[in-house]
Amino acid sequence: MTTAIVNIGQLVTLAGPVRPRIGGELSDLGVLEGAALLIEDEPAEVVLKGTAFRPYVSVGREAGALAPEGNGRIVAVGTYAGIKQKIPPHAAIIDAQQRCVTPGFIDAHTHLVFAGNRAAEYEQRIAGATYQQIAAAGGGILSTVAQTRAASEDELLTAARRHRNWMLRSGTTTLEAKSGYGLDRDTELKMLRVLKKLSEEGPARILPTLLAAHTVPPEYANDRTAYIRFLVEELIPEVTAAHLAHFCDAFCDDHAFTVDECRTVLTAAKERGLALRIHAEQFRPGTGAALAAELGAATADHLETVTPETITQLRAAGVQPVLLPASVFCLHRTEYPDARAMVEAGLAIILATDFNPGSSPVASMPFILSLACLEMRLTPAEALTAATINAAYSLGLGAQIGSLEPGKQADFLIHEIADYRELPYFAAAPLRPRVFIAGRELSI
Repeated sequence: MTTAIVNIGQLVTLAGPVRPRIGGELSDLGVLEGAALLIEDEPAEVVLKGTAFRPYVSVGREAGALAPEGNGRIVAVGTYAGIKQKIPPHAAIIDAQQRCVTPGFIDAHTHLVFAGNRAAEYEQRIAGATYQQIAAAGGGILSTVAQTRAASEDELLTAARRHRNWMLRSGTTTLEAKSGYGLDRDTELKMLRVLKKLSEEGPARILPTLLAAHTVPPEYANDRTAYIRFLVEELIPEVTAAHLAHFCDAFCDDHAFTVDECRTVLTAAKERGLALRIHAEQFRPGTGAALAAELGAATADHLETVTPETITQLRAAGVQPVLLPASVFCLHRTEYPDARAMVEAGLAIILATDFNPGSSPVASMPFILSLACLEMRLTPAEALTAATINAAYSLGLGAQIGSLEPGKQADFLIHEIADYRELPYFAAAPLRPRVFIAGRELSI
């Protein structure tokens, strides 16, 4: 099947270097006016759980190995005048009505799978309690751990599917998702199986991350060393043997794990073939960013308190920063990551939601763009690059998705607006883009 997307007012291709974008490249969106896309897409549409999508099949364990069944590839991009001769008579024609078309958003940091919510803690924070005070009183992550342990796999799948659909509706087509609300063998494996099922059913591609080093579970409160040993000697080997994760993450913080503990866990994961991500420098400097550089992690996430010296280390090691402004916003803090310093230092920044039940119950990437522009002084172009092609490279998928170029999978959005700058400008507007994954429009 051939599909032509025509009458595109503004096509944001993000065509450019075959690597993550840095510096001035973040502002070069490859915009075409009066444009068209030509897509080759053969398989039949399937309907599952009320969502139309193309089926996905698992073909391996390496990052990017979950691929659509069939082509769903872009074969031509350009002005309509330059492409119209290539459109065959039998092609399906989709009129973009002079609207803006962009790549689908790629959310490179989420906690998609959990049971229950923490609305009561939200109320406590409004009354003045801090994140650390709530955690010290037995709330926070451990509150979600108790609810997630008690939930069945089917219950978690239903909840995660609901969260996934929120993301799809706002234009997220690929996401990274972590475990970390189990902190025991059975629940961590249960969460990772849910992520595998969700990715295989489609439509969104989901890359799973093991985050059992999220916080110390209650049963190990008096023996942290034993928990680290369990992760290194039992859980990581079992997860990798079952091909249930692409990445391993660890939360380096005063109320989570020390730099040395994170080094032990992440080194063991790296030796087993997992790529690395790390929650770092969220509340104070010296909590993990330098370790990300030392170990060659794919990303260092949060970085609200990162220092200029550590920014230099991250740049030298090629570590991409994942900036999470919604977690600052939702915790009612004012210390946002210094995105401008990172851009000026040549770091390939990424934006993500940090969707989770505690510090960032935010599923919308457009809202993240608004926060990034208003609070971190990124331009709309820089923010869009960070939420698409740069995020794709951090997941090992830069050659497949993240930009609209010939040969790439046809994951794109036809927005309600005409100019990409309107995406962050209309903050929290209920915009509903038409969402296409592998060339097929979703019905969600």
